[in-house]
Amino acid sequence: VQLQASGGGLVQAGGSLRVSCTASGRTFSTYTMGWFRQAPGKEREFVAAFSRSNGKAYYADSVKGRFTVSRDNAKNAIHLQMSSLKPEDTAVYYCAAGRPIISAISRSGLYEYWGQGTQVTVSS
Repeated sequence: VQLQASGGGLVQAGGSLRVSCTASGRTFSTYTMGWFRQAPGKEREFVAAFSRSNGKAYYADSVKGRFTVSRDNAKNAIHLQMSSLKPEDTAVYYCAAGRPIISAISRSGLYEYWGQGTQVTVSS
């Protein structure tokens, strides 16, 4: 599976932005798709994921209520709609594909495939 992220950019605090990730291959629907981010000097952290097993979305507490993850299996795509953005949301955002169990959906080490990342910068 090859992943290609797009849609990052510069936005003012309080604004919105959508990042997307498209995948190659015919097995897209068999993977849980996740979004992670990494800010300068910080470790990569979980943002959101859309489970392949139960069709539900999961979010980090820091983005709950502001971000929405969705997937389109017909187009092999996953999207992350980000609203009410804050300067602390500034990071490189990565999409990932894997088959973690639900209880471990936020663990980056359980995702097999990663996109190249897209920069999101939120100015204050």
